[in-house]
Amino acid sequence: MLKLLLATSALLSSASVIAQEVSAVPKPAALVADGIPPVPATLAATTRPYMEFRTVGFAGWNAADRSMLISTRFGNVAQLHRVAGPMMDRHQISFEVEPLGGRWSPQGDVLVASKDIGGSEFFQLYTLKDGQLALLTDGKSRNGFGAWTADGSRIGYSSTRRNGTDTDLYVMDPRDPKSDRMVAQVKGGGWSVRDFAPDGKTALVGEYISVTKSNLHLLDLASGKLTPLGDHRKPVSYGSAQFAPDGTLWVTSDEESDFQRLGTLDGRSGVFTPRGPETKWDVEGFDIASDGSFLAYIVNEAGVSRVKLRDLKSGATRVVTALPVGVVGGLQIAPWGAIGLTFTSARSAADAYSIDPATLAATRWTQSETGGLDASRNVEPEFVEVKSFDGEAVSGFLYRPDPAKFPGKRSLVVNIHGGPEGQSQPGFQGRSNYYLDELGVAIFYPNVRGSTGFGKRFVGLDNGAFKREDSVKDIGAFLDQLAADPRVDADKIAVTGGSYGGYMCYASAIRYATRLKSALCVVAISNFVTFLENTQSYRRDLRRVEYGDERNAAERAKLIEISPMTRSKELRIPLMVVTGGNDPRVPASEAEQMVAAVRANGSTAWHLLGKNEGHGFAKKENQDYQFWASLMFWQSTLFGGGGAMTAAK
Repeated sequence: MLKLLLATSALLSSASVIAQEVSAVPKPAALVADGIPPVPATLAATTRPYMEFRTVGFAGWNAADRSMLISTRFGNVAQLHRVAGPMMDRHQISFEVEPLGGRWSPQGDVLVASKDIGGSEFFQLYTLKDGQLALLTDGKSRNGFGAWTADGSRIGYSSTRRNGTDTDLYVMDPRDPKSDRMVAQVKGGGWSVRDFAPDGKTALVGEYISVTKSNLHLLDLASGKLTPLGDHRKPVSYGSAQFAPDGTLWVTSDEESDFQRLGTLDGRSGVFTPRGPETKWDVEGFDIASDGSFLAYIVNEAGVSRVKLRDLKSGATRVVTALPVGVVGGLQIAPWGAIGLTFTSARSAADAYSIDPATLAATRWTQSETGGLDASRNVEPEFVEVKSFDGEAVSGFLYRPDPAKFPGKRSLVVNIHGGPEGQSQPGFQGRSNYYLDELGVAIFYPNVRGSTGFGKRFVGLDNGAFKREDSVKDIGAFLDQLAADPRVDADKIAVTGGSYGGYMCYASAIRYATRLKSALCVVAISNFVTFLENTQSYRRDLRRVEYGDERNAAERAKLIEISPMTRSKELRIPLMVVTGGNDPRVPASEAEQMVAAVRANGSTAWHLLGKNEGHGFAKKENQDYQFWASLMFWQSTLFGGGGAMTAAK
């Protein structure tokens, strides 16, 4: 009898374990969920429609057949697809386990693709044909595609091949990899090939130093001689730059302006001449028609994109009104004149469109699935502006749930963008629509000082170690206003953010511990000194310009003082950290040291590590699991019960 009872007990125990496993979502093999409870299958089933949206990125035109090249995801990662015409089938042409980008030659005979492994950002260049990649670069260094020559005979690109740090400049005919050669050996990690002169003998080269300072050079491809364009002593930043067919060099520049203006740059004198009517907002990007008849460009008006066309003979400017209010990117003009672009808004997942330059009519080429949900019912954000501690105006976008469905005061998540040279814009919310539509949780996206889109004075307000915490104080000003909002529950506000926004997440959790319920920090900087010492060498000097130089004793002391790790004992609210194991920007060690410190203090810290991910999760199975784990974290710390919290001590 005893043996029977023991056998029965073992069987029941085994059945219980099996039942628990069946009721939980299988964790992707590459994820390490440290201190995170299993994800219930019921949670995954409930949220499923919100997981199944797609997005499309316009990637260019194919002159050979007038098709559109797009990037979209049907499997685990985004791949390249061909679309023959508006609303036609998306025909997949790449089949990799990692996401990749690509660019057709001007004649449409060769497609050059760029791909890394596991989010490492050590990109390699390939040709893509018949679903197969053929390696063009060395397979080890970091390579950045630059531009095609007008005749399609060569590409220009940058590579760290020589020493792992400096981005030297190369040219190659991708049809013959043996033609690869270094044209210029340079110093620094911010060099790139921007364009080629119409005759193909000269390349336009950019040297990025910081968001407020960059230089342009002309590179003679025969001799390798670099000739500076303009006065490099001036604090000038160039955005886009491109030659017109007649050799005129068009650029966007903030010379003698707070904003990036459209204009021309004289190749001999280096004099910049503004050509567009815009003076208040940044011109973000442009492209020039291959016949030189017109130029199309994007203006960023407080986060909202406006597309405009300029006649290059008359100078007349027309505004495209056929697109709804939203965000535009990836603009490129086809040889036959059609303007391709990516468009997204709160009520539209990112999709590919074209604009007729004659009529300015917009034509939709793709319509991404949204999991069966009606995206047109999504809420549009409100523009919020406040005065910060020093009187500086800062703003952001507030997404509120439907007050009819969710009356009264609502929980709120403050989501801080990275960069810091980034900007929150009113785009599609994707999985986050679940918070708004099903849980009634509001989301606020602030643009603290240091954000782009508001002029170079504003973007420089947080530069260096001694100004860094001013952006954290901006969050306090937002919290003052949001907590006083009659539709926000001041006792249920939390913070999240990624990369630099992850630093802001940590710092806000410490400074505003009594006003925040919890913090979810993604690929976050926890110690500025260890971050600068361990980030990849090709980007280290670029980050020192923004944050401060840890080799300078005074700056090092200040960087340590303002680092969240220094005040980790004050981080007492529940914390969740998400990390990419291959992150070249913010190494995984930044998360590991913070999680260890918080747990040593007896506080809660969940840690989700993606061993096959870099600076943010790119694979759908990992993104889904991250969302479910994050949702459980918010449920237990912000707007639900606390039963799951003990697992993460």
